[in-house]
Amino acid sequence: MSIFKAYDVRGVYPEELNEDLAYKIARAFAETRKKETGKIGIKLVIGRDMRISSPSLFEAVKRGLIDAGAEIIDIGLASTPTFYFAVSYYGYDGGLLISASHNPKEYNGIKIIRDRAIPFGQGTGMEELRETVSADNFSPASEKKEMIISIDTALEEEKNFCEKYADIAKIKQFKIIADAANSMGALYLEKLFADLPQVDFVKMNFDLDGSFPAHQPDPFQEKNVKDLKEKVLSEKADLGISTDGDGDRIFFIDDKGEVLEPAMLRGIMAKLFLRENPGAVICYDIRPGKITEDMILENGGAPSVTRVGHSLIKKQMLETGAVFGGESSGHFFVKFPHGVYEAPMVVILKLLQELSETNQSLSDYIKPLKRYFHSGEINFRVENKENVLSALKEKYADAEINDLDGLTFTYPDFWFNVRASNTESLLRLNLEARKKEIMDEKVKEVSDLIEPVNGR
Repeated sequence: MSIFKAYDVRGVYPEELNEDLAYKIARAFAETRKKETGKIGIKLVIGRDMRISSPSLFEAVKRGLIDAGAEIIDIGLASTPTFYFAVSYYGYDGGLLISASHNPKEYNGIKIIRDRAIPFGQGTGMEELRETVSADNFSPASEKKEMIISIDTALEEEKNFCEKYADIAKIKQFKIIADAANSMGALYLEKLFADLPQVDFVKMNFDLDGSFPAHQPDPFQEKNVKDLKEKVLSEKADLGISTDGDGDRIFFIDDKGEVLEPAMLRGIMAKLFLRENPGAVICYDIRPGKITEDMILENGGAPSVTRVGHSLIKKQMLETGAVFGGESSGHFFVKFPHGVYEAPMVVILKLLQELSETNQSLSDYIKPLKRYFHSGEINFRVENKENVLSALKEKYADAEINDLDGLTFTYPDFWFNVRASNTESLLRLNLEARKKEIMDEKVKEVSDLIEPVNGR
């Protein structure tokens, strides 16, 4: 039962997640949605990624939905954003996507959403789903009516819809190199740039391959963007794009071969969305990335700080009516008329239009935004998280302390967040400061405190 995580179902295949469990999860979710909607017949979208175990898990999910009497909308191979689009844009009752996102090849998982791409996770149904699967007490299977509709137009329609959020005619000539890590981002990147003939688009690792021959599909790790950074420099490209395993996270490399910090990109997008939606709410997670708050306030927006996690940010966006939201890990969300979810194609288009209209390179554009020094995310394997957090509260008792998600300590010259991972036995530290010397000093100071306390 450890496969039931905060945001999805995920585990090593087949030791932790296998076809039998996938069948039960699908069946339990269909029965849950029937109860929630009050409908006898519900329509659920199913899709999958390119992992080696995905086809067999996909078939197991399909059997579970058939036995629950659900009508199936099969979108086949799809990124997570396309899956969200298909469920919400077409007005279906929910869906399940076979994917383990950025995890290594041994893993697989199931992403689950309700109608309008509303998250289904910890605190919003995951615990009850786990209990239903564990009890293995399902009502008799429905009559075998295989109600399956295949849709192969979702990506094309998603692309057309996203293009409405920018003026493609204003995008100038660029040389762009994209690394899809042999994963699902390749599908929408290829589709999008086919509509931008003015862009010299160079592809890296675009063949779908669940064995990940080039590198793990996790751009958040420096080692996985090393080749892309080198190619951007050697090819004298204007920028690079890197996507993760299921395509819902996106990262940019500037023309100097440096990663554009997600907090900075989030601030840029906030600025662009606020031009069109003056005074709107913008959501962002509590981890350090103060440039985001700066840019929201400088552009007349209303900042709304959230807990970490894409499902939690989406929930707060729905509650506050936010037009845009971003997470430090590379998730960027747009409020569409039909739902709130990740929209990497919108982010690409709006960034390219902004660079075109300002006639600046990406490195020049972000120079004024480099106001702070960030540690990046530092992970500690911790046995007793509460002891560590108590020691931090004692050491930094004179700080402004926020416990929205983990603990955030704020001083005039530096600030940091320490929180427990939702998926692993880790404490994650993110620290930011006004000067590099302060950042280096405080990272060492906090790290030196965490590790001895953990060792007791």
